Amino acid sequence: MGNKEVYEFPVNRWFAMDEDDGKIQRDVLVGSLQPMGIVYNVQVMTGDVRGAGTNSKIHMVMHGSKGMKNSGKIFLEGGAFERGLIDIFNVEICELISPLSRITIGHDNGAVGAGWYCEKVVIYCPFTGIEQTFPCGMWLDEDEGDGLIERELYEMVSLRQKKHKKYPWSLWIWTSDVKGAGTDAQVFLQIYGEKGKSDEIKLENNSDSFEQGQLDKFMVELPDIGRPLKLRIWHEKRNPFAGWHLAKATLLKTLTMDKYSFECGRWLDINEDDNEIVRELPATGALIDEPLPLIKYRVTICTGDVSGSGTDATVFLSIFGDLGDTGERPMITSKNNVNKFEKGNHDEFLIESVFLGQVRRVRVGHDGRGGGCGWFLDKVLVREEGQPESAAIEFPCSRWLDRNEDDGQIVRELVPAGDGLRLFNVNYHIAIKTGSVNGASSDSRVFVKLYGEKGDTDKVILAVSDNDLRNYFETGRTDVFIMETFDIGKINRLLIGHTNEGLRAGWFLDSVQISVPVHGMQYMFPSHRWLCKDEADGKVEVEIYPSEVLDIEKLINYEITVVTGDVRAAGTNANVFCQIYGEEGKTEVLALKNRSNNFERGTTEIFKIEALDVGKIYKIRIFHDGKGIGDGWFLEIVDIKRLTMAMVQVEVKKEEPTKKDKKKDKKKKKKEEEEVEIIEELQEVVETFVFPCSRWLARDEEDGEIVVELLTEDNEDLELKSYDVYVYTGTMWGAGTDANVYINIYGETGDTGERWLRKSNNLNKFEKGQEDVFSITAVDLGVLKKLRIRHDNSQVGAGWFLDRVEIVDNKDDTTYFFPCKRWLAVDEDDRQLARELVPVDEAFMKKGDEDEDDSEATLGLEQKAMSTTYTVRIKTGDKKYAGTDANVFMTLYGTKDDTGIITLKASKTHRNKFERGMIDEFTVEAVDLGPLKKLRIGHDNCGGGSAGWFLDWVEIDAQSMGQKLRFPCGRWLDRGEDDGAIIRDIFPNPLQTEFYTPFVPYEIKTFTSDVFGAGTDADVFIVLYGRNAICTQQKALCVNKRERRMYFERGAEDMFIVELEDVGDAIEKIRIGHDNRGVNPGWHLDRVEIRRLLRKGKGSETVILPCERWLAKSEDDGETVRELVPSDIITEKLSRDGSLKVTELEVEDALETHTYKVSVITGDVSGAGTDANVFLTIYGDQGDTGERKLSKSETNKNKFERGSVDKFTIEAVDLGQVFRIKIRHDNSMVSADWYLDQVEVFDEDTEEVYLFLCERWLSKKREDRRIERVFYVKDYEGVRESLNSKKNTALTLKSLDSNMNKKNKKKKEEEIELPIIPYHITICTGVERDASTTSRAYVIIIGSSHTQTERLWLDLPDRRKGFQAGSLESFEVHGSDVGEFKKVELGHDGATPESCWLVDELAVAVPTKGVKYIFACKCWLAKDRGDGLTARVFNVLDAEAIAISQKVH
Repeated sequence: MGNKEVYEFPVNRWFAMDEDDGKIQRDVLVGSLQPMGIVYNVQVMTGDVRGAGTNSKIHMVMHGSKGMKNSGKIFLEGGAFERGLIDIFNVEICELISPLSRITIGHDNGAVGAGWYCEKVVIYCPFTGIEQTFPCGMWLDEDEGDGLIERELYEMVSLRQKKHKKYPWSLWIWTSDVKGAGTDAQVFLQIYGEKGKSDEIKLENNSDSFEQGQLDKFMVELPDIGRPLKLRIWHEKRNPFAGWHLAKATLLKTLTMDKYSFECGRWLDINEDDNEIVRELPATGALIDEPLPLIKYRVTICTGDVSGSGTDATVFLSIFGDLGDTGERPMITSKNNVNKFEKGNHDEFLIESVFLGQVRRVRVGHDGRGGGCGWFLDKVLVREEGQPESAAIEFPCSRWLDRNEDDGQIVRELVPAGDGLRLFNVNYHIAIKTGSVNGASSDSRVFVKLYGEKGDTDKVILAVSDNDLRNYFETGRTDVFIMETFDIGKINRLLIGHTNEGLRAGWFLDSVQISVPVHGMQYMFPSHRWLCKDEADGKVEVEIYPSEVLDIEKLINYEITVVTGDVRAAGTNANVFCQIYGEEGKTEVLALKNRSNNFERGTTEIFKIEALDVGKIYKIRIFHDGKGIGDGWFLEIVDIKRLTMAMVQVEVKKEEPTKKDKKKDKKKKKKEEEEVEIIEELQEVVETFVFPCSRWLARDEEDGEIVVELLTEDNEDLELKSYDVYVYTGTMWGAGTDANVYINIYGETGDTGERWLRKSNNLNKFEKGQEDVFSITAVDLGVLKKLRIRHDNSQVGAGWFLDRVEIVDNKDDTTYFFPCKRWLAVDEDDRQLARELVPVDEAFMKKGDEDEDDSEATLGLEQKAMSTTYTVRIKTGDKKYAGTDANVFMTLYGTKDDTGIITLKASKTHRNKFERGMIDEFTVEAVDLGPLKKLRIGHDNCGGGSAGWFLDWVEIDAQSMGQKLRFPCGRWLDRGEDDGAIIRDIFPNPLQTEFYTPFVPYEIKTFTSDVFGAGTDADVFIVLYGRNAICTQQKALCVNKRERRMYFERGAEDMFIVELEDVGDAIEKIRIGHDNRGVNPGWHLDRVEIRRLLRKGKGSETVILPCERWLAKSEDDGETVRELVPSDIITEKLSRDGSLKVTELEVEDALETHTYKVSVITGDVSGAGTDANVFLTIYGDQGDTGERKLSKSETNKNKFERGSVDKFTIEAVDLGQVFRIKIRHDNSMVSADWYLDQVEVFDEDTEEVYLFLCERWLSKKREDRRIERVFYVKDYEGVRESLNSKKNTALTLKSLDSNMNKKNKKKKEEEIELPIIPYHITICTGVERDASTTSRAYVIIIGSSHTQTERLWLDLPDRRKGFQAGSLESFEVHGSDVGEFKKVELGHDGATPESCWLVDELAVAVPTKGVKYIFACKCWLAKDRGDGLTARVFNVLDAEAIAISQKVH
């Protein structure tokens, strides 16, 4: 009233729940007709608690940062607020206040049962792309809790997500004022701009829209598409009277007030104009200089001339150009044929659209409806209307679009005619997992759309799955689809949903995994939600962002063309395989198969295969498995295409000097000829390798081979060779076999692949003491490196003792010797059915010839040193029906090579393998694989219904490399579960890798004396000692009972090859003993010889340790353990001229054997004595005694009684200065508790006394309940280790990898040493089902400016594994002082779905800073829950900080 101004607030909108956009409250700006609001998407989740819902009115206030601005009170109208549901509101306000600092939410308490349990509120602002979560988890009820009905909620910062930004646009649509112009059809629209396109937008509001002469207003949110170029608008009603006459549409960007209009003035009606119900409109307006022209494209679709090639299904087609695409258009009215898409037809169609620029690709498909809907498409021709036919662009296809032919796809993307057409598309493997919730399955049709950095795909209906489960999207199953499309770059999000049709349309989507082998990427998209009209928020489509992006093995596309000859019976029904060799390696064996009937006479088949990039290809091997009737095959030629980068000459138009003159020059430019220059640039080009063959692969033609190696046409350097393979079977009883034997020979230039040794010079192959000769034809392998030989364990008595293999290279007449001298049997030796053999020098082979008797296995050590022994432990899951009786096999892949198929026939731990919850152990030996990168494991599905197998994990310990890898799986290998796969590739989990000092091989020979009763069947063990008390673990020499019976007989010499820790240059002493089991276990040992390879040069050294004493309870001094010292060392060295040089050296300064008198004093306390067995270990600076049982007391018959002194004698090699003892009892007998007062150790030889004051209980009931203790000598000054420190050696090694996967490598250069301080960590595990975990947990504490601790592992005391549900565990860890505490990452190393963990609360106390942070986590750390992460970063802003007393470190 003061300054007499009038403010106008124009509105012109409905305030009604059932009109317009259904709002009854608006923000109105002065003098503006255009809506200016910013839309916030608010999701309110009501808890899943009894009585959680409410009928009260809910209101909310959003507060901006610093609390300066707020939204005012907003009433959330029209929500259901029922138990377990999510209500979604679009709140439009004029202020941009995101990110919010807090929100207030409450209700008016107005209805009956007004109390409301609010779980959380999630607010997403499309304009900033920030999604914020405000947890509540409380009642708003006068009668519950604190009685509040309005609460302030604060954001949990750790859950904040950055999403794709979207901008608000205002869209106005004018329907013409013509009779019958209005429509009640559903209208859709899509907008194209310079930087991309919007999604399809459904135009709906609550009013009756698109009536004659009416203006309809909509708010739409579009991604950043740059300047709009065109708009496509359409409806879907093909019935009469659904027509619509559209006058025009306008778009206004509300932020900048940029306005664009799209003139139409035409019918969208099947009976008017050109009968189309889709229109494309170019953008016009002040900001557009030259609108794009509207043109017609004439499309000719040529159906192939093959039997059954026509279709009656609905065909649709989309044309893609540089300026966008036409969208999918149904091909309804053919200009020249009434019956469309018949065999041999050329059907012409017109597509009207805005000019697309250069046409790049065509996407064509059909909907798969109707019987016999398969269609053989020959090609598609596209030209602009009015251009001559010669100007048409040809898009060849020549493939079926049929669920039962080729790859089963019914939609294809075509590229213009040229070479290697399929190489340019990328395969996206989409694995969709349906949840295991009741009623999760869906009968609806599912679609996906991928958004990448280089563009988006279309919405694709997933019609044909790759793993071909009969019914798609069933509860708990995984469906795999392959989407073949142009390269969209790195995927940043995905849209997935269903069409909500069918009886049970609701669908519970668990997760989506997309792997793109061509990029070497794998994306995980967690969902764990309903897509269902009646569940949660009622959405049937969602946009998901990846929770993690992993690197996987990078592959490239190969296009393999196979031509079968045109001769009688040339075709085959067998399965065909091929393997490609290039200069940088080889691919795996690739199966050439699809859904069609392939390899018929005179046909050409093209296969697109993803495989490793092997560089320049020099040979391929192609073979078939001989299955089926008439399996003989005449192969004409194979060619392989792939993309490579090469310099290409291209023409480039010369750029005009400046941008400014462009507009003036427009007119001149047309007159002048455009100048062109030629430059060279790198481009992807198709490279073709041709392999002529023209021969039979048949058992009954030519040489009877069904495997052939081919070289390229223009190859000069390589040639085919024939190798003679001599196989010598051993002479011992039962050495022969009737199983099928396979061999693979490796050379410097590749390998022969696995060949069946079929045709020998003997009718009955591989008999005892026999020599079999085979011939193998292969491309020249160069110098031979190794061979792999295996049998399939078929027939009775399949065990085979292989003496050696010799291979003669006929071209240059060289012979290679591969000694083996081992069993390939499930019940002998280490139970392997395969051996990898390495060639050895002739000098070593000859060495054994002079004296025939000991020529047996002298080469074991050399072979062992060249090969790696892997101990494979396989864990079957602890689930119902998890076990399997099928035959399990696996292949290990290293960076250099793979092992080939290993059949896992004989487990070392269980007779019945792969049973529920069990761990089976196997040994695998291989030569030079390089570091392991993956493992393929599967079974043959035999054994009927019980063949399905749930594999938890595989652990591989390679001692000679010093690393133990864990390969998590956690999935079924079962035709009827998950995705139906019975073979899986699994990869090592870096967090679970353990590193330690690599082991080296020792050859240990024991000589049993030739005395009556000298032999033993007891279990013999050995420990080796080097200098400075370095020792190996205790190792049993025999694996099983049969070996114990076989070895250590009177007068025998037994050889064992074992891998143990490296004890350094000199072996100072060994301890050898036995467990005194079996009949007459006494053993008279003459001597032990230990042979090791020299560190430098070829050759070995042998250490001789004499004993010549009994190890027996009833002989000598009754000891069954002896310590031996070396007397002589023999060195064998291969000299330059190829002869062996042997030197012998006597050991001068060997340690002497000392006698130690041990006095044990039991305390004088009530109940101090014990009858348990007591064990003692004495440690000195030169070694230890090993654990000795204190059995015969020299003073008392009843040992260890209250107040008594017991004396014992222990013989051991000089320990040097004794400094600690370890003493324990086995808690046997009644009242085993023992109070130990002190122990005295007296060295008789040096007359030194060592006193250990104990004064502790060894009891399961008293003090700290330990029955094993470590004591240090009185007045000991050195470093003391606690009992658990033995474990820690392994842990320090484990954390080597902690820095490997640091996110930020930026600051690596300026590493500064940070001081180490203690952190106290407390973790509370939730109480829900599956909340507990057995994984190892860790924290990483992150400070300001990228400082962070390494990964601090939280290992539970007392060797307990994992966190129980509802437990509270505390840890003290030491890590770098990161300064100001910013964030903490909590994670665990479990990678299988089983290892889920629900963390309720995490507390981190930093005593040196005097502060404790408490994080209310309440979140899953699991691969298959929540957002699929096993590690999470918590922000200190979410924590409650508590001051604690400060402690200076």
